[in-house]
Amino acid sequence: MRTWAGFVYVAFILDVYSRRIVAWHAATSKHTDLVMTPLRMALWQRHRDGHPVEAGTLIHHSDAGSQYTSIRLTSHLELEDIAASIGSVGDCLLTGQSDPWGVAA
Repeated sequence: MRTWAGFVYVAFILDVYSRRIVAWHAATSKHTDLVMTPLRMALWQRHRDGHPVEAGTLIHHSDAGSQYTSIRLTSHLELEDIAASIGSVGDCLLTGQSDPWGVAA
């Protein structure tokens, strides 16, 4: 996203079932924390709401960006027993899910 001060990158966690953004984070770089922060926020919120994640029930789908394929993120997904799903390069499947909010993935 272009701003007056430069680029800002935004990552969000979309609950496809409820069609609701459950966590998001903005940063000026595309380091792994850009995607780790909203994942931790979403998991914390589920636990706080009394719906802790049951092992093997979540799928984390993303594009093939380096922050999503990092060892740090994939290790965290494995630790939480969340299945990783990564779209192919140039794949626009995520855009269809995020379009109602005017966001292009």
